[in-house]
Amino acid sequence: MRDPEWPERFRALGADVAVVVAFGQILPRAALEAPRRGSINVHGSLLPRYRGAAPIQWAIMRGETETGITTFQMDEGMDTGPTLRSASVTIGPAETAGELAARLAVLGADVLVDTLARLDTLMPRPQRHEDATLAPRLKRTDGHLDWNRSAPDLVNLVRGCNPWPGALTHSHAGTLTIWRATAAGAGRTHPPGTLERSAADPGDLAIATADGWLRPIEVQPENRRAMSWPEYLRGARLARGAMFAKPDISSTPR
Repeated sequence: MRDPEWPERFRALGADVAVVVAFGQILPRAALEAPRRGSINVHGSLLPRYRGAAPIQWAIMRGETETGITTFQMDEGMDTGPTLRSASVTIGPAETAGELAARLAVLGADVLVDTLARLDTLMPRPQRHEDATLAPRLKRTDGHLDWNRSAPDLVNLVRGCNPWPGALTHSHAGTLTIWRATAAGAGRTHPPGTLERSAADPGDLAIATADGWLRPIEVQPENRRAMSWPEYLRGARLARGAMFAKPDISSTPR
């Protein structure tokens, strides 16, 4: 796209408008302006919130309960152009990034079709840049579970990192990916990362956090299939008092 000859080849197509969806590069002005009506982006958030490459994941990881789709006229900035249409959705309390992305893909198509149909009458609205938040591209280390955070925060991280990069923790049984989990209780009764019987459900083993308990639902040991939490505990032979910690960055698979 940065080939200096590309904008001229693009302009020669005679396109009325270009549509950009999930394209991870900043496009040069010459390419954006090649179509007669410019370029329109379909973005997975309610702009100006969550500008960047991973808006769906960060909205969940930061505990948002609402997000949506925005179409906007592209400029040379990162998701900074004037908006055209938006539509909001409620984020389910247990919804993962992958599940939300599938819903937003359908909504995004509908909003795009409506945007194009009304392009002659829609009035572009400048974004309030002072209200902007960022959603940078996820790294594998963004999924490392820090048990010194609260249980609700960690559950949100688990949801936001499903399906990628996965929420990772480590014990003497090895590295474990937690795909789904719930939060229970409040307060701190054991050192964060301790596997214990939670006050919220004394019959079940959960992991203590800085505030409350995280109970995994679906997990996946390294180099094995995904399984239920009780099935994992039986195989791993982890007893009360076992400790979970953030993975060693140097040993995390790339």
